[in-house]
Amino acid sequence: MDPNILKGKWNQIKGEIKMKWADLTDNDLARVEGSEDKLVGLLQEKYGYSRDKAKQEIQKFMNRYM
Repeated sequence: MDPNILKGKWNQIKGEIKMKWADLTDNDLARVEGSEDKLVGLLQEKYGYSRDKAKQEIQKFMNRYM
């Protein structure tokens, strides 16, 4: 995924990200700031995903915005 897509659409989609991954707080999302790597790390931390699983989940989610 092009990292600029997530960063560019961050304000539009962070609410939907919070709905999909309800354990993420507003503070968590503020720390991510549209960075895919930070979101991957956060999903690993909060959901116990492997790095690959987190990337796959983000990619599936972002396919709706491409």
